[in-house]
Amino acid sequence: MEKLIELAPEFWTAAAETFYMVALTMLFGGAGGFLLGVGLYVTRRGGLLPNAAVNNVLNVVINFFRPIPFIIFIAAVQPVTRAVIGTGIGTDAAIFALSLAASFAIGRIVEQNLITVRPGVIEAARSMGAGPWRILGTVVVPEALGPLILGYTFIVIAVIDMSAMAGLIGGGGLGYFAQLYGYRQFEPVVTWAAVLLIVVFVQVVQYLGNWLARRVLRR
Repeated sequence: MEKLIELAPEFWTAAAETFYMVALTMLFGGAGGFLLGVGLYVTRRGGLLPNAAVNNVLNVVINFFRPIPFIIFIAAVQPVTRAVIGTGIGTDAAIFALSLAASFAIGRIVEQNLITVRPGVIEAARSMGAGPWRILGTVVVPEALGPLILGYTFIVIAVIDMSAMAGLIGGGGLGYFAQLYGYRQFEPVVTWAAVLLIVVFVQVVQYLGNWLARRVLRR
């Protein structure tokens, strides 16, 4: 316990780094994944703007990258990370890798949730003269908003989990803190302090996601 008290500044700095990585990952990866998911949805057969070529390309890209374990994905995208960020290590490099990985998973979740919107609702909008993009923005997305919130909640928790591996490229965060000051120095109290704070983060995110989804679904 004395060691944990001594490391209190580093502990809260690591917590802030985790929050920073997760927040920016969801900003960039969330937006990119949403665009991928919308692209898959509108170009699928029977979609708002069917296009088999575009849909097949998006499917291949997502199916290629999505199953790669994040610890391998970090190493695989190092050349791209260095080209875009200018470095392959550090928090910014970790955020770039996290955003890419999250976008592919989010793309599939967005597509699956948009597909659940009842065709009758879409046909009713079409019969009233609404175009594809208006239908998407005023009918499809609002109808699927509750499930989308739950899907994004799931991804936020997955990103918190993945951010623990960011220490492999010097990304910092609670995972790196637990490994450096807990595991390597044989301080189980330090390790469990980081674990418990991660669990608290997850519980708070899940609670807020469930609450917001319920509010949307009751409209």
